[in-house]
Amino acid sequence: MSLSDAPEIRVGLAGFGPAGSFFHAPLIAATPGLRLTAVVTRDPARAERVRADHPGADVVPAAQALWDRCDLVVIATPNRTHVPLAAEALKAGLPVVVDKPLAGTAAEARDLVRLARDHGLMLTVFQNRRWDGDFLTLRRLLPELGEVHRFESRFERWRPAPKGGWRESGGPEEIGGTLYDLGSHLVDQALRLFGPVSHVYAETDVRRAGVRNDDDAFVALTHRNGTRSHLWMSAVAANLGPRFRVLGSRASYVKWGLDPQEERLRAGERPGGGPGEEAGWGAEPSEHWGTLGVEGDARQVRTEPGAYQRFYEGVVACLRDGAAPPVEPDDAAETIAVLEAAVLSATRGQVVPLPQREE
Repeated sequence: MSLSDAPEIRVGLAGFGPAGSFFHAPLIAATPGLRLTAVVTRDPARAERVRADHPGADVVPAAQALWDRCDLVVIATPNRTHVPLAAEALKAGLPVVVDKPLAGTAAEARDLVRLARDHGLMLTVFQNRRWDGDFLTLRRLLPELGEVHRFESRFERWRPAPKGGWRESGGPEEIGGTLYDLGSHLVDQALRLFGPVSHVYAETDVRRAGVRNDDDAFVALTHRNGTRSHLWMSAVAANLGPRFRVLGSRASYVKWGLDPQEERLRAGERPGGGPGEEAGWGAEPSEHWGTLGVEGDARQVRTEPGAYQRFYEGVVACLRDGAAPPVEPDDAAETIAVLEAAVLSATRGQVVPLPQREE
């Protein structure tokens, strides 16, 4: 079905947990050309929230109820369901957005990519932190850094008391834990900045009682261009490190603090939600800006405004105009291959080579 002439693209959202309610639903509602038509949830409290926040959307009990009433399916359900639900939607003839991580293994991810191509349908993955303001700033500053020797990236939290739920308490089949959760973002960013990886080393631990999946992890990547990426992700960091510390042959870039967009979405704000909001959306206070330079000679650098809204704007452009998807599914499969190698490395306690794939 061509969507180029449709007055609006009807969106079905599977899942209304944190990913669906705080990220996908508000961003869909804020994107011209998209209309949230139906939401899948069996939880009565979440159903009431859908009706309150998105009164034009129906609440349905199963993803299969979306196939006949939507033009686009967004999958924000637990990780273990991403592959089967995405495959079912593609076979029903619908383009699909999948929340990260796309899959648990690279083989599953690549099978899904092939399925989408065989059906001539868009498949894309919600790697929203490509539009973090600090990441956009770093991409702009790369030429000033010279040859980057080491890229340090952290996504750390201080949550000494477990929150419960499948991410922490489920077994490996749930594809939970901080490596696949936060690591999906950090690995994707490293690959976008410095390209393919030749070797992976990782350490993962379970630090809190009652938790079954990793809540503290470190991943070291050797990129084929010689850059080394050191990535930390943790729920038990009592003292947070810098978000980025990037060391180049001419200068460094150091940035503290997380992009503010998640906090604003959780507070009920959205891009274009009111007068003046669009101009300020994603903007960061100057006291949080990073520094560029060398020891004893560094200057503060304005952080680019974050722009999560670009993801769904890219989805509309893909479906209406034939543009490339906002995140290529092959990129997402590459990220899963690195994460899968990291699991193997942590299990064996050794460096894992990552074979170069044929183009």
